[in-house]
Amino acid sequence: MRIGELAARAGTTTRTLRYYESRGLLPARRNGNGYRTYDEGDLKLLRQIRTLQDFGFDLEETRPFVECLRAGHPEGDSCPASLAVYRRKLGELDALIGELQAVRAQVGEQLDRAERARDELAAEAMLSGGPGGPDPECELGGRTR
Repeated sequence: MRIGELAARAGTTTRTLRYYESRGLLPARRNGNGYRTYDEGDLKLLRQIRTLQDFGFDLEETRPFVECLRAGHPEGDSCPASLAVYRRKLGELDALIGELQAVRAQVGEQLDRAERARDELAAEAMLSGGPGGPDPECELGGRTR
């Protein structure tokens, strides 16, 4: 198949395919008249790359999977180098999850602090003048309640 058909079947653009070719991820075969030619194996390579990128892998991280497929393995993740990339990515994801959990805890603490401060202000307002006064203005405009 030619580059346009491959791009359409893979759900990408010819520009992307040329970029992958320049990075050595997609073979650069040409027929007698100079047109790029591709086969079903190339489509499988592209699907592997796209799936990994959807999972958050950068393009270079897909290389071991592509090389595994090119070596004739039925799946791109059946080679030791691919498994190493999976392990490294899981470590990165675990670290990010830990960072996000820490940020979430800080935001939760800030919310608790802000709600306590709001409640204290409301209690002071009740003691000093009772209900019936206007609600305090929010810094961003509008009433707080």
